[in-house]
Amino acid sequence: MENDNDTIKERQQKEKESLLEQLKKFPIIQVACLKAGISRASFYRWKIEDKEFASAIDKAIEEGEESINDLSEAQLISMIKDKNFSAIHLWLRHHHPKYALRVEIATKPIVEEELVQEQRETVERAIQLFSPK
Repeated sequence: MENDNDTIKERQQKEKESLLEQLKKFPIIQVACLKAGISRASFYRWKIEDKEFASAIDKAIEEGEESINDLSEAQLISMIKDKNFSAIHLWLRHHHPKYALRVEIATKPIVEEELVQEQRETVERAIQLFSPK
């Protein structure tokens, strides 16, 4: 019985390592599980049961996302070199302040008015009611 448990633990460890490698290549849980031949149910169970594995998952996904970002930027730069206007526009919008998306807000100046005596008294009562004692 003890050997069976050891065998299961070794197999799970290899599966976890395989899954982490897939997440580094494909930082999408469903895709990584399929490529590693592991069910999503096992993935989430292991993530809950093994905090060290959960931490390794986060690091693998982050590494995978960084890799995909690098690849995407390289492709975008290639498209810019090919004079693709959409690629040029996207790059400038996100890397040059002159082309960034902006929101302009226009307001009318606030004219300050004096409170009448009754309004002042109401405000003073409200302050007294809600002031800490």
